[in-house]
Amino acid sequence: MTSRFTLTFTAGPEHIDQMGHVNNAVWVQWMEAIATAHWEAVAPPEHQAEYLWVVTRHEIDYRGNIREGESVTAETFIPDGPNGARFDRCVEFRNGQGKVIVRSRTTWAMIARATGRVMRIPDEVAARFTAG
Repeated sequence: MTSRFTLTFTAGPEHIDQMGHVNNAVWVQWMEAIATAHWEAVAPPEHQAEYLWVVTRHEIDYRGNIREGESVTAETFIPDGPNGARFDRCVEFRNGQGKVIVRSRTTWAMIARATGRVMRIPDEVAARFTAG
C-alpha cells in the first residue's frame, strides 16, 4: 500500500490560456505543488533539512481540462519503491464529476542538501511514502 495525499486546486484567471482553459505549464506547477506539500506533510523536519528533490522526467497525459473558477482534486502517490536515487510519483487530477482529466508520472531524484549531490534514497525516507 502507498501513502496517498490529496489537494484541491481552483483555476484562477492567471492559470487560463488563450484557449480558455488551464495552461499546460500550470498543470506542471500543480504537480510540483502537491509533491512538495506531500513531502512537507509526511517527512520529519530532519529529513526536510537534510534532503532536496529535483525532477528528472515528466510524463503527462491530458484527457480533459478545466476553465476559470472550476476545481480539480489532485491525488498523488508513489507507485513503486525507490530505484537508487530516484523514485516515480504519480498524480491524478479529477474534475468535479470524478473523471481523471490529467494524469502524470514524474521521476524525482534525491539530493543531499549539504553536498548538492544526487544520493541513494534512504530506506527510512522511502518507507514514509511507500507504506500506508
